[in-house]
Amino acid sequence: MNSINRRSVLLAGLGAAGAGALAACSSGSGNSSAEPGLINPRGPQVATADKQRRSTGKVHETTLTAALAMLDLGGGVMAKSWAFSGRAPGRALRLSAGDTLVAEFSNQLPNRTATSIHWHGVALRADMDGVPPVTQAAVRAGTNFTYRFVADTPGTYFFHPHVGVQLDRGLYAPLIVEDPREPLSYDDEWVVVLDDWVDGVTGTPDEVFAELKQGMGGMSGMGMESSHSSSHDMGDMGGMDMSGGSMDGMSASPSASGGGMPMKFMLMHSDSALLGGDAGDVKYPYHLINGRVPADPDVYTAKPGAQIRLRIVNAGGDTAYRVALGGHKMTITHTDGYPVRHQQVDAVLVGMGERYDVLVTLADGVFPLVALAEGKNVSGMALVRTGSGSAPKPTVRPAELNGIIMSASQLKAADDVRLSVKKADRVHRIELSGDMAAYDWAVNGERFDMNDPTANPVLVEEGQRVRLDFVNDTTMWHPMHLHGHTYQLGTDGPRKDTTIVLPKKTVSVYFDADNPGQWMLHCHNAYHGEAGMTALMAYQA
Repeated sequence: MNSINRRSVLLAGLGAAGAGALAACSSGSGNSSAEPGLINPRGPQVATADKQRRSTGKVHETTLTAALAMLDLGGGVMAKSWAFSGRAPGRALRLSAGDTLVAEFSNQLPNRTATSIHWHGVALRADMDGVPPVTQAAVRAGTNFTYRFVADTPGTYFFHPHVGVQLDRGLYAPLIVEDPREPLSYDDEWVVVLDDWVDGVTGTPDEVFAELKQGMGGMSGMGMESSHSSSHDMGDMGGMDMSGGSMDGMSASPSASGGGMPMKFMLMHSDSALLGGDAGDVKYPYHLINGRVPADPDVYTAKPGAQIRLRIVNAGGDTAYRVALGGHKMTITHTDGYPVRHQQVDAVLVGMGERYDVLVTLADGVFPLVALAEGKNVSGMALVRTGSGSAPKPTVRPAELNGIIMSASQLKAADDVRLSVKKADRVHRIELSGDMAAYDWAVNGERFDMNDPTANPVLVEEGQRVRLDFVNDTTMWHPMHLHGHTYQLGTDGPRKDTTIVLPKKTVSVYFDADNPGQWMLHCHNAYHGEAGMTALMAYQA
């Protein structure tokens, strides 16, 4: 990958947005028996808050069936996975702000697999958030569950499972909540879903997680000492290809003595200046845009001069993407559903779980939309066709990828969504810890326990202004996602629900505690979150 152009907006601010002197904080440590009573996700306070949502009274009904599917990823690549109604991404759901969504969910997954649906980024009632065992019991195979909620905030969202590492299969789809008073002017829109793909090709997400959980310590049988540094610091590994193949005659399989791990999935030396070092853990055979490989891409067709709104969703498990449209500038208008002051850029960096809306005025010809897997030197590609011309090679790297690159830390909230200036009533230090040595990711020194989810809650009270200080003590970046709320980066940054926290940096965010219940706060790297970098944010009764 080429070095970053001097014109790039370097992302040093990414890990320092809103940082400053950290106040003494209440991290909610201790066991559940010592904690005050918590508001139940199905309690009367939740129902009372839900009645305050602006509702149109209009109901959208849909059926979502999760089942085994053989997916055609294009170019002759077939993947046996799970999907909604046999396609990945699933068909986008669209409704208008204030409408009620009634989704009848049918779990037809094999092997008695339980699952759920989480409505990522939507500030909905707590008992519809889709997080077993906190807000609901997992939906058992062969049974149904009805999700019903008012979606009162316009924006680009998506939905996916919230059980194990099921996020890294094909069970995801966009959810678009349209603004009935849309202030933007454009001719058409294109939903662009990014994903890193392994399922049914080289393995399954469960197999990936099983290998990662062995940590770097499992490599000792290959003549390497365990280290508490991340993979990008392990300079003694020389030219070894740790992707499951071999180099210089050295196999990546375990040694004859039985020690070490087969490095089939763990990715080594994925380095990114934009992400502060180590870019990711997992080697994916494909990176998809709208479910298609670059060799057989999704194609968007329009007329030259058309103004297009791209709704970009990163549904990946372990990959940030640098996204650019060859030959074009993009104007960022929204992130995570909320408007920002418009910024013209060449490329945008999108972490897992983040969404960006951009406007583009299309030129005449055929242009590649490229999602460069940040630090992994591979990419996904789709095409925009407005005229004649041949398609570029699947490995094309538009110059815009090394132009002005922007992420949320450089954006400002639009005036009408910026939080009022107010002193925080409660401050929490959210310390992110762990490393690749033991794969022991955690929040405030505790790995989340699904068997005791209320053991160490981050406590808030309804009506409070809350500040969260994400303190990243690790040598990897983490996209931190808060359910049921949006927060603001610093005092005037964008409103978001997922934000990148760079290694050894602190990001301070603010939100108003206006949605009672129990909510997950976690890293949206599917494997970090499942390994333990998850906490419960709970409202006190």
